[in-house]
Amino acid sequence: MTDTPSLIARGANAFVERRLRRILSLRDFERAAARKLPKPIFGYISGAAETNAALEGNQAAFAEIDFVTRVLRDVSSRSLETELLGRTYAAPFGIAPMGVSSLSGYRGDLALATAAVAAGIPMVISAASLIRMEEIAEAAPGVWYQAYLPPDAADVSALLKRVAATGIDTFVITVDSSVVPSRENNVRNGYKTPLRPSLKLAWDGITHPGWAIGTFLRTFAQHGMPYFENADAGRGAPLLSSRAVRDFSGRERLSWAQVEQVRREWTGKLVLKGILHPQDAIRARDTGADAIVVSNHGGRQLDHALSPMRALPRVVAAVPDMPVMIDGGFWRGTDILKALGLGAAFVFLGRPFNYAATVAGQPGVDHAIRLLVNELRADMGMLGLTTIPEMSAEALSLARFRCPVTPASELLQRRAPPIARAT
Repeated sequence: MTDTPSLIARGANAFVERRLRRILSLRDFERAAARKLPKPIFGYISGAAETNAALEGNQAAFAEIDFVTRVLRDVSSRSLETELLGRTYAAPFGIAPMGVSSLSGYRGDLALATAAVAAGIPMVISAASLIRMEEIAEAAPGVWYQAYLPPDAADVSALLKRVAATGIDTFVITVDSSVVPSRENNVRNGYKTPLRPSLKLAWDGITHPGWAIGTFLRTFAQHGMPYFENADAGRGAPLLSSRAVRDFSGRERLSWAQVEQVRREWTGKLVLKGILHPQDAIRARDTGADAIVVSNHGGRQLDHALSPMRALPRVVAAVPDMPVMIDGGFWRGTDILKALGLGAAFVFLGRPFNYAATVAGQPGVDHAIRLLVNELRADMGMLGLTTIPEMSAEALSLARFRCPVTPASELLQRRAPPIARAT
């Protein structure tokens, strides 16, 4: 005889499966998350700095690049496997670091990490996450860690020791966040750090019961007050504390000196995230970084910052001997292939996976990964490609693409030689 808890679990799983069958693309997760989340929480995730020009610019760049297909090629043996930093991943994309993702989805960081590892792709723990890196790394070996470096050298050393003790071997420094940007969109949407109990928050809970009961109250009931767990060597501020603001400010003195310290003390892989200028890419390489991520922080820092896709060609040309990754505005398999064609070694996505975890936890993230993998396999087949390294600028038409780089013919010369194939 089946017991009651098993019946409840089975019914819940069936409900999630039915819900996910209606999710046909990553954008569908965004719409579903908008319905589930209170306006302040959704606005915090979806919004960006000031006028949202950088956010919109990230997306606009993809529409200016067209594909040039090749036909009558045997594409039955397509593979998405991608080599990166000495590892082979099952696909050319991973999950970007996202702060407070456990506020939008129950135990969101764990849902993201376990889904990523199960799928054979990397996930990056955020310094602003609400679950201890030790717990995440134990549940999902192979995750990376992203830091907002503390200004004090001793604190940097202590943080490095903590990360190394977890077994994490890839340390990502976000380098474009030394100054806190304008938060006017958060204010307009009603999101504040720290969160404060109020009638408005109570009303948001009443009108969004799925989030209030399934995420917010469930977190407090089962795990107590959430803390910012991973910003420093020790536990950070509580989510509802005014110290949460101070803990992520006061970093204006950060410079290349701190990166040099990390390189001296960190024996694993070192990645710098937030590069847009070729000279900064060269400095990163010369300082000993193993890879960089071209990024404008998803448009959340400087409004009107250059789109990573427009910055990508010049950065790749400046450091052809190191992996150049990218994030910002990616929603489709075609977006990923366009970045690979411009020279990116790998692509990271943030918001889409956050929404997937919000809507359906780990099953939602699993589904999101499958959607993207299926899109990539179909897109590669239609382009006449069988492996990820075959994707080059030869498969792109850049006539409409606006970027600060010399003509498309030069891009074609820089990319991989034509693939030799039996006819």
